[in-house]
Order: sequence, then C-alpha cells, then structure tokens
Amino acid sequence: MTLTRRSMLAASAAVPLTGLAAPALAQTGPIRIGMITTLSGPGAALGNDIRDGFNLVVKNASGRLGGLPVEVVIADDGLRPENGRAIAERMVRRDRIQVLTGIVFSNVMLAVAPVVLPAATYISANAGPSQLAGEGCNANYFNVAWQNDNLHEAVGQYVTQQNKQRAYILAPNYPAGRDALTGFKRFFKGEVIAEQYTRLDQLDYAAELAAIRNANPEAVYIFLPGGLGINFIKQYAAAGLRGRVPLYGPGFSFDQDVLPAVGEDALGCFNSSQWALDLPVPANRQFVDTFEREYGRLPSLYASQGYDAALLIGSAIAATRGRVGDRAAFAAALKRADFQSVRGQFRFGNNNHPIQTIYMREVVKDERGRIVNRTIGTAFQDHQDAYASQCKLA
Repeated sequence: MTLTRRSMLAASAAVPLTGLAAPALAQTGPIRIGMITTLSGPGAALGNDIRDGFNLVVKNASGRLGGLPVEVVIADDGLRPENGRAIAERMVRRDRIQVLTGIVFSNVMLAVAPVVLPAATYISANAGPSQLAGEGCNANYFNVAWQNDNLHEAVGQYVTQQNKQRAYILAPNYPAGRDALTGFKRFFKGEVIAEQYTRLDQLDYAAELAAIRNANPEAVYIFLPGGLGINFIKQYAAAGLRGRVPLYGPGFSFDQDVLPAVGEDALGCFNSSQWALDLPVPANRQFVDTFEREYGRLPSLYASQGYDAALLIGSAIAATRGRVGDRAAFAAALKRADFQSVRGQFRFGNNNHPIQTIYMREVVKDERGRIVNRTIGTAFQDHQDAYASQCKLA
C-alpha cells in the first residue's frame, strides 16, 4: 500500500494562465489531485490505462489543469477495499486532498465513499455502483464514465434483437458483477438458463465452460474485466465454443486492455461501449493519436475515461479559479460539464451520472492486422440509468 507521488508542475511560473482572473494568480502551490486506482493484480491494466489517460491531459497542458499547476498523487489499492479506504483516509484527513479520482472496482468505491464524500469531491473515471446512482447519490460524487448497469443493458437489448432466446450469463461476485447481470436481464427478453457468479480473482474457467457446453445456450454473456476476460476468452476458444455459441459482453471484456493479449480468439465477439476508437469526433481523433504516440499502444475505454475525467476536472478548476475547497461552486462547475469529451456531446443527469449514447461494436482485424473494435451501430441514444429516479438531487 505504498503511496507514490507524481509531480506534474509547470516548467515555468511565467507561463500565462489563459482566461483566469487575477485572484487565481495568487495560487501559491499546485492543486493536489488524489488518484486511488488498481495498478497490481488481474485488474492492473485497467488502472494503468485510467492513470495514463488522465496524465496525458496533464502532460499536454504542461502540468496544468484549468490553467493552474496540479500534482497528481497516485496510490495502488491492489483491488482491496481495505487498502482503498486506508489510502483515502490518508489523502483526505492527513494530506487534505480535496479532489479524488481513479477507482476501478465498485467494491473499492463503496468502501472509499464514506471516507471521501463528507470531506472532498470525487470524480469517478470508472466504478459506477448502483448504490451511488440511486438513493445514495451525493452532490459531491460525479461519474464521468457510466453507471454499472448501462453497457450490460445495451447488450441485453442487442441479443434480444438478434433473436437469441436462451442465454447463459456470467460475472464476478462483487457489486459491479451483480449490477452487470441485472442490467443485462433488464433488457434481454429471452430465457436466462443460467446465471453464474465467479470469484473476482478467478482465472481458470474449466468448470464454467463445461457447464456452458452442457447447457447448449444460444448466447453467452460475460462481464469479466482485465485479466479475467483474457483468460476466459482464450479458454472459451480452446474449449471449441468459439464459432459455435456467440460470445457477447460489455466493452470491459473486449477492449484494448484485453484484445492484444487475447488475439484472434476474440474475433467475431460483440460488445457495447460509450466510446470507440473509430468514433468520428475531433477530440477523440486527437486523443487516440496522442495516446498512441505517447505510450506506444492504442487506448482502451478506460484510458478514454481517465482522459475525460482530467478534462472535466480541468473545466471545474478553470471555472472556480482553482478554489476546489468551495465544494458547492466546484460541484456546480462539474455539473455543467463544460469540456470537449472524446465521446462528443456530454451531459450529466440529476444523479451526476452521464446521459449518453451507447454503441455496439464487433471485434475485427484492422487494415494493419491489429485486433480492434469496429462500431456497428447504436444501442441507446441519450440513455439514462435505471436508478436516477431514486436520486433526490436536482
């Protein structure tokens, strides 16, 4: 649980603070942003991409967000809720950090929220548990990615449209896994012949694959992020199921954090996402190009979410002239979402979660022989999560 710091300060204090009024010039030190994320274990690729997407915005702006110098304080939660909570307590209570982001997994987010939200503002670049979207919504919690159910709802609808009548569904047994299958079932109109939950650290799926073969479904739906998805998809193909039973999932199981390791075993699989490499949005083209140039790999949806989180925070820093401690003003600035998202149009609903378009994608080879996603259609337009009506925020 070692805490590391990555200082990203401007090269010179003489750099002009464009668009900021005189009071902002009194800033005496960098605004500190806490990033608690998963950098080790099976989910490490997800946290690495969120971190790298966020840091790319800071680097491109010469160590600034919203025109002011920032310092990003990064810590690895190791996918352990108790680690995340201890780190959050240190950041908020000892280090007095007032803006935090980065958590990947919902079980960590739910452990951290009671520590952070009474004292600071949290901007989620990934985890979107239903508990924080409905009755437990909070004026100081924003999610720039999605609510957990959303991408799964899209696939449930798509599988129904493909006239698949019998589905076998599988996810890890933790809050996001349960939200995932709930979301899928909300829009799937056929029969769920089996609903299976696995360990969050599971990497061997021989028993599950045998059960799938025996059940003979028309569709298999999985939510297995990071290394979990890599292992399952490769084992699915090795078991002779690829090409026999269509495999579906959210983008979390079929994006650039997974595809290079899976290779051709993922070809022909279908998945959903609020973002894609090929979205014809100028901000997205710039993001994809600069990310690949900086890191030597294509970005994933996690990287896009880290990137958007940094842009959102920067917009609120600019609007409040760096007064992140004025939590009401800072939250109001976040709510306006005055930034150029890689997704194009972006807006928050009443529960501070996005109302957005969700796309369907197919895994293909591109013209350079790389395994990537190609957008094949729109699942939802201006989609809001199912829990927003339970939230009392305006």
